[in-house]
Amino acid sequence: MNRIALAMTLTLAAVPASAQELMTTHRIPAVLASQAVAEAVAACAKQGYAETAVLVDADGVRQAVLRGDKAGVHSLDSAYDKAYTAASFKTDSGALYERSKTVPGFANLFTQLPHLRLFGGGLVIKVGDEVVGAIGAAGAPGANLDDACAKAGLDAIRDRLK
Repeated sequence: MNRIALAMTLTLAAVPASAQELMTTHRIPAVLASQAVAEAVAACAKQGYAETAVLVDADGVRQAVLRGDKAGVHSLDSAYDKAYTAASFKTDSGALYERSKTVPGFANLFTQLPHLRLFGGGLVIKVGDEVVGAIGAAGAPGANLDDACAKAGLDAIRDRLK
């Protein structure tokens, strides 16, 4: 037996049996993802803001995208980056922004890794303790307003996330 095969065999033998089973994960259905981004965009439009919303799964993969009427092209990337950041860190992007103010060097991550955005507007979506995705919103004149629009989108589907 060669060294690589022996090392792999020994490594697998050391892993407990329960760790060898497949993990169960959950993903937001397309219809709910679409409804969430539509509501986020509509909530902002009612306030006069041209918003884009993006919903991602727990891995940061886009599930639904809606660019509102007159929303700037940059808002597509910004909304995605906010959702991706929240999903990646399993924390709302606004909370990460606040953390960056007190943790030395933390903000450096956001200049070194792609798609991380240190602004409010990205909210984690959980079912129980499991992160199943995130929603990001961009285009309103302030991160707190983006947060509110993303929250409106999440609130529209929250009771159906089971």
